[in-house]
Amino acid sequence: MMDSQATTQDADATTAAGGNPVFTAPAGARTAAEVVTPELVARLTRDVVGTGSTANHTPFTGDRLAELPESTPADVATAFARAREAQRAWAAVPLRKRAAVLLRFHDLVLARQSEVLDLIQLETGKARLHAHEEVQAVAVAARHYGRKAPSYLRPRGHTGVVPTLTKVTELRQPRGVIGQIAPWNYPFELSVGDALPAFAAGNAVVMKPDTETALTALWARQLLIEAGLPEQVWQVVIGEGPVIGPAVVQHADYVSFTGSTRTGRGVAQSAAARLVGCSLELGGKNAMLVLRDADLDKAADGAVRGCFSSAGQLCISIERLYVHESVADDFLARFAARTKAMRLGSGLSYGADMGSLVSANQLETVSRHVDEAVAKGATLVAGGRPRPDIGPLFYEPTILDGVDAPMAVCAEETFGPVVSVYRFSDEDRAVDLANDTPYGLNASVWTKDGRRGRAVAARLRTGTVNVNESYAAGYGSVQSPMGGMGDSGLGRRHGSEGILKYTEAQTVAHQRLLPLAPSFGMDDEKYAAFMTLSLRAMKAIRLR
Repeated sequence: MMDSQATTQDADATTAAGGNPVFTAPAGARTAAEVVTPELVARLTRDVVGTGSTANHTPFTGDRLAELPESTPADVATAFARAREAQRAWAAVPLRKRAAVLLRFHDLVLARQSEVLDLIQLETGKARLHAHEEVQAVAVAARHYGRKAPSYLRPRGHTGVVPTLTKVTELRQPRGVIGQIAPWNYPFELSVGDALPAFAAGNAVVMKPDTETALTALWARQLLIEAGLPEQVWQVVIGEGPVIGPAVVQHADYVSFTGSTRTGRGVAQSAAARLVGCSLELGGKNAMLVLRDADLDKAADGAVRGCFSSAGQLCISIERLYVHESVADDFLARFAARTKAMRLGSGLSYGADMGSLVSANQLETVSRHVDEAVAKGATLVAGGRPRPDIGPLFYEPTILDGVDAPMAVCAEETFGPVVSVYRFSDEDRAVDLANDTPYGLNASVWTKDGRRGRAVAARLRTGTVNVNESYAAGYGSVQSPMGGMGDSGLGRRHGSEGILKYTEAQTVAHQRLLPLAPSFGMDDEKYAAFMTLSLRAMKAIRLR
């Protein structure tokens, strides 16, 4: 797709002077007022525990989307009380029946995806294809845990201290009520996608979505209830993070948080003070390595996806691009052509290659990073300016060359459509540069030699590494764990770790026939000698 964009423009795209083409939605495309009706808002917010009032807005225009209930810390306490009561009955439902809810939800998501795609676009400003990534991710997670939860959580037998005499079973008990704080950038996937394994494990959830993307999360809740989840098992509270976020952590039996590293540290400290666990997916400054033998066309296409999906507002997107010096100019020319041809647009339809930033704060950070880098000597290869002609928060996909350490964009997370290009001559040096960051979330390696790519990947200090893909292969492989190292967080989503974290391991040991104590007239000394002999024998026959 991107190859054709590098040479031609669609008939429905127009180009601002020297800038990216603008995608115009087809006639008859839905409007915000047609999607976010008063009836929809009333239906979605009916169960929100909130006594105040707030609102959210669409980044496409800045206009208000909906009036929403606003929760107080007291409302959060009420939500947890309701969830705690409902959780006991939900945990008593057989595991396979709980898992079946997820499979029904999978089918509903795919059947009614147009509804949530409209909401995702309106609340985040992203292009429709990027919104569809969330639909894919949620459907995959629902299918995976719907099928695999019974296996992940089944009772497991273990070898007892005295084989045959000690029978040991490991059980997985739900933690209780999970406190979930979800971000604005992927409001479907990072709300319900993270909650699904918690529900399958028998927990209830009290979720605080970002206010600006609350409708998407509430739509997900309604659909999961249609699939069979009891209403009270999933509670939603809405409000400013500094106001009600601490209350969520204060009442939770386990905390799931996705957001900034700074806020994540505070969440971790608060959870630790209460001796409850937490999982944190935090920031990233992710690197892509283009080795000398890479297919440059494929790598350039991958860089467009990796750097500019969701306008770069993706925790696992690429912000640093290391290219072997022998192919750097050739690669950069291909990458720049594709980037300059990207169509920007705000319509609720497929066709735009990139949408808007989500907030004025994000636009300010992006503009500051780019302007400072250029002022200090970096070269703009593509982009580098806002596009108010499309919408108040649009910014062109931007490539910077000649970036060095004094520039903020070199080390700070930008979280926008900006990537810095660096050249290297030695692979060992490239690995060192990629690892030279406190973050460790995602990385990408491009080479025609798969074995070589996997060897380089194993040396990168990140939770996921994609060879010949930017991020989707690793994230989409839901049987494998996904998460960060270093300042990128704690814990993992997906796979067995993604559901076991929502449980407490319980060991049930049944001692039969003989006690683990002196018996048959043995005194203490004889019993100690007998056990010593037994322990040596068990090692000799290789018992674990």
